Amino acid sequence: MSGTEAGWRKAWRIIPWPTSLGARTLLTLLLGLALVQAAGLTIHALDRIGLQHEAELRNIGMRAMGIYRSVVATSVAERPAALKELDPGPGAIVSLADAPPLEPTELTPQGLAGIIRANMTLVPVRPINRPRDIILRGQPWDGSVTIGYRFPDTGWLILNMPVPPPRPWHSPTFLLAFVLMTVAAAGLSFWAVRRLTGPVATLAAAAERLGRDVNAAPLPEDGPDEVARAAVAFNTMASRIRRFVQDRTFLLSAIGHDLRTPITRLKLRAEFIDDDELRDKFLADLDELDAMVAATLAFGRDTADAEPAVALDLGSLLRTVLDEAGDARPEAAERLVFEGVEHFTFHGRSLALKRAFTNLVSNAVKYGGSAHVRLAPPADGMINITVEDDGPGVPPDQLERVFDPFYRIEDSRNRETGGTGLGLPIARNIFRAHGGDVTLGNRAEGGVRATVTLPA
Repeated sequence: MSGTEAGWRKAWRIIPWPTSLGARTLLTLLLGLALVQAAGLTIHALDRIGLQHEAELRNIGMRAMGIYRSVVATSVAERPAALKELDPGPGAIVSLADAPPLEPTELTPQGLAGIIRANMTLVPVRPINRPRDIILRGQPWDGSVTIGYRFPDTGWLILNMPVPPPRPWHSPTFLLAFVLMTVAAAGLSFWAVRRLTGPVATLAAAAERLGRDVNAAPLPEDGPDEVARAAVAFNTMASRIRRFVQDRTFLLSAIGHDLRTPITRLKLRAEFIDDDELRDKFLADLDELDAMVAATLAFGRDTADAEPAVALDLGSLLRTVLDEAGDARPEAAERLVFEGVEHFTFHGRSLALKRAFTNLVSNAVKYGGSAHVRLAPPADGMINITVEDDGPGVPPDQLERVFDPFYRIEDSRNRETGGTGLGLPIARNIFRAHGGDVTLGNRAEGGVRATVTLPA
């Protein structure tokens, strides 16, 4: 990469650039509009400057010849008096001389001199009074032109005529027309960008709804061809996802139903085992197998998103979960604490969310002996719920692995303490289906902190 290219990229990073597609497109269009307007104004100004110079030179040629005609019609002795009575115009200096103008530079370019001479002919002068010679000196760009007329008899008439500077923006309606044109172009650009990027925002919102609810309503398949094709493709994808989830749920249900029948038969047959110790171990294994099947079915149901979303009070839901946990474990009821926002309306699946928070609180009570739940106020479009316990914590390298289905920390959370390793995966799936997530972290003072984020 060259130094110049690297410098441009560095400067580009410094310039603030919008993050949204619509804002970027609109800014690009407005910058292009500004460049086009600047180029158009430059061309307009140059054109008006040339036209104004030509108009001024035409006026100068006719005024000068008119002054000459008035003076030449008098006698040589009367010319000074006649000259005093003339009004040559603002800024013009008229005098009589015995010699031509002394400026050494001829009027250039010759086209401008031709304009002045051509307009002199528009003023009628008797043939005997026509000047014997006409000399043009100076530059219009410098602000003045000197014209010398040689009288037919004797002497010269010298006129120093001012050339006003060009005023390309002198039109009283130009500024208003320019502003109206710019506002109209910017408004049309804004409208076009909104129309073009609107389907992208609609598609993003539909994808977010599908992530929260697999049974979300399909996109309307209308609009321009490209938008309609994108909507058809999205609806087809959503339909396939729903069919996949339904097939998986049906498969899990069928497997669970078919497994429970032999498990029940095995339990009945185990009752006829004479060895009490062997019978108890056999029944314990069957109970564990039955619990794993039930948990697997629950995992499938909770990720199928069959429950409709409703408006619910998140604060009341959390307090209910804590009350039920206290009823199940009376010895830990005093260590179940809720604080933060008392009421917060959230749109979600109430039974699924209750199950997810119940899993987190149950883990906190089971392995930490307490549960401190805090519902924080919304911030940056998200709401945070933390569930803390006072237990031994989780090894740092396993904070993420505990969300894998059927994974358990053997040294502290083995089969003897209960659980199938599906509580945290079920909770994470439910939170992610609502557009949020859950993560685990160890507290500095000891214990685990589960942090739940949900869209506000």
